[in-house]
Amino acid sequence: MITKDELDKLLIEIEKDRVEKTISTNDANKFGEAICSFCNDFPGHNKPGYLIVGVDDDGSRCGLKSEERILQTLMDFRTDGRIVPPPIITVTGFDYPGGYVAVAEVLPSFQPPVRFKGKVCIRIGPRKGIATDLEERILSEKRSSFAHSYDTLPCYGSSLNDISIEIFKITYLPSAIDEETLSQNSRDIKEQLASLKFYDLKANCPTNAAILMFGNNPRFFIPGGYVQYVKFTGNDEVSEFEYERKFDGDLTTQLRVMDEFIKSQIVTKVLHNLGEEHQYNFPASAIKELLFYSVIHRDYQSNAPIKFYEFDDRIEISNAGGLFGKARPENFPRENDYRNPTIAEAAYNLGYVNRFNLGVQRASAALIKNGNPEPKFIFDQPTSFSVIIFKKKP
Repeated sequence: MITKDELDKLLIEIEKDRVEKTISTNDANKFGEAICSFCNDFPGHNKPGYLIVGVDDDGSRCGLKSEERILQTLMDFRTDGRIVPPPIITVTGFDYPGGYVAVAEVLPSFQPPVRFKGKVCIRIGPRKGIATDLEERILSEKRSSFAHSYDTLPCYGSSLNDISIEIFKITYLPSAIDEETLSQNSRDIKEQLASLKFYDLKANCPTNAAILMFGNNPRFFIPGGYVQYVKFTGNDEVSEFEYERKFDGDLTTQLRVMDEFIKSQIVTKVLHNLGEEHQYNFPASAIKELLFYSVIHRDYQSNAPIKFYEFDDRIEISNAGGLFGKARPENFPRENDYRNPTIAEAAYNLGYVNRFNLGVQRASAALIKNGNPEPKFIFDQPTSFSVIIFKKKP
């Protein structure tokens, strides 16, 4: 994180494409556009960008008072979904004689183009604005050169014929791109897909994320890309089972189908006295959050499906792939990371994820509020992750 000595040097410099100063403390659009542009790092500095709040263009302080609110306002951009994929930000503040100065340090994204409210913001020297079609293409090609996650890698052997362009255009595009930008879109379908990380222009084929989200037959390329639901009559896997179902096909459709299935087939009333609120065996939101967490975080290179098992007293969800990245047993679920950031971004755009990095905590809170025990997480295995959701007793 930036030190006070380093900040002192930035304060006296004219704004460059890695620095933006502002005296505004509540212009969320200005903050978001600046953070998004630093994430995209269009000039290719490969260094952090700095949004400095409480300072005028000439470096003079504007008398901002030291308070936590401005730091929290800046940190909210990490998780609230206005910027996708989520930015990597650290914030800090320093007291000066002329007023408090808040600083957001933003790292370049490995998954460009990054969007703020559906728009790709960039900055080149004094120029700030929305990326042109050509500039978006450059960012897409830049991503290909350092793609690290499985979902952004090209799905070799696939072509446009292997994905549903109709689902992409009719269902997904309006959820991911703001209406004004969408109405002016004149690019061909490959470039439209590439701008959202669903096509690799260098390899000239869809990415694994495109096959999973819009594929006509995702399991042809990704055999483990489905969810296996089984309802057992007892409390273990040797019990008889009364129903099973596979959720396979494109995730754009299957996320909706699973959401409806949870609400209609799993959640039931367990108590209803006249004049009292309904109570349920499980809160639907918790099951959805934890199941979709598995969909987003699983290791799709494994041929094993996600197991979604319902027993008489509990639900167990398990998937291939242990804790990933920054997440460790000692910091989970406070700290999280994305094995499949493009799938996570798509789930957010489609409305199945409300905030980034908070799904597990939200699910736990919903269970406790409903009267269920806290969920039990099993993450001590390097190749798998499981959660047990206990049923509320009548």
